[in-house]
Amino acid sequence: MQREGKTPSETTVVVAMSGGVDSSVAAALLTEKGFRCIGVMMRLWAEVSSGEGSGNKCCDEESVDDARRVADRLGMPFYLINVETPFKEKVVDLFIDGYSAGLTPNPCLACNRHIRFDYLLNYARRLGADFLATGHYARLRRQTDGSVQLLRGTDAHKDQSYVLSMLGQAELHDLLFPVGEYTKEAVRGMALARGLPIHSKHDSMDLCFVVDDDYRRFLRAWAPEAMEPGAIVDLSGKVLGRHDGLPNYTVGQRKGLGLSGTSAPLYVAALDHDNNQLVVGPAEKVGRTEMIAEGVNWTLGRPVGAGSRVQCQIRYTGRPIDCLIHHLEDGCVRVLFEAPLSGISPGQGAVFYDGETCLGGGLIANMGRDEVGIGGNRTVGQQVNSGN
Repeated sequence: MQREGKTPSETTVVVAMSGGVDSSVAAALLTEKGFRCIGVMMRLWAEVSSGEGSGNKCCDEESVDDARRVADRLGMPFYLINVETPFKEKVVDLFIDGYSAGLTPNPCLACNRHIRFDYLLNYARRLGADFLATGHYARLRRQTDGSVQLLRGTDAHKDQSYVLSMLGQAELHDLLFPVGEYTKEAVRGMALARGLPIHSKHDSMDLCFVVDDDYRRFLRAWAPEAMEPGAIVDLSGKVLGRHDGLPNYTVGQRKGLGLSGTSAPLYVAALDHDNNQLVVGPAEKVGRTEMIAEGVNWTLGRPVGAGSRVQCQIRYTGRPIDCLIHHLEDGCVRVLFEAPLSGISPGQGAVFYDGETCLGGGLIANMGRDEVGIGGNRTVGQQVNSGN
């Protein structure tokens, strides 16, 4: 895809490089089509740095070397830019603050919102680039009316549209996802066939700034007040035991609660931050048929119609669930599910789909204790309009 009136050789694409197989193949596919590509890698903050490099697993010295070797092989200029300060402020600090407030934040959503598709995209624009390309497994469909739809990636196991749900038309018009049409296996095969030195490299981890992948240890070091022990209580407020810090638990969790002698299995129903209590209950009581999502972004720039039947996905690897959307004030929506849903964690993303089309998403709002265990037999209405 090139800008109207431009040939590929006249089209400049900044490729976000990570030293991994996906971004490397994205760069290879674009250079083979004749695009004028520039590789850019971001140096991100990490809690430990070594020498002049970062301890962040997405941009350690090995990854920088891998990205530079790929760029050299493809004949691309390569730049390493320092984004440690905005990454710390917009991603890491929000991660710490979220857990300190009893939420379960998703740092990938924050990184894409504030760093990759804000800071880096604007950097690409300042370079005069026509597009920013990344190695995400998602697809774009450019419509005849000029709008751009965000679609799930072809590989259902690698689809990353969930963490791209904050994108709007202003961003989507300037993006390319070259590997979104392929499976991961095919992408590795393309890397091998092209002799790229990273064809067998392992995928990067989500918590790239935590050196040992132990976010609990990280929070004990950076937010010890969030890890204060407290009471485990049932839905009536009866004390059943003690927890060792709310960030150690997630809504819907059953194992590792340290409770014994109960007549039925108990699950985490809520993290009561105000009282530093872990609220638990039986499976039939912890599901909810509705929730509030706040800060909702619509990828097409307009909301779906009130009462629209769509699908909602509440975790990156979650299954999309049929629901109805009702609009509230200040960019919030009320989501009504057809059946009680467990594992609704405030702070996580709630992403909406119409089949393969990502409509947008927001964050699950923090709910009070009186809303725990809503569940029940609510019947979702049938008269809706698609809004598309």
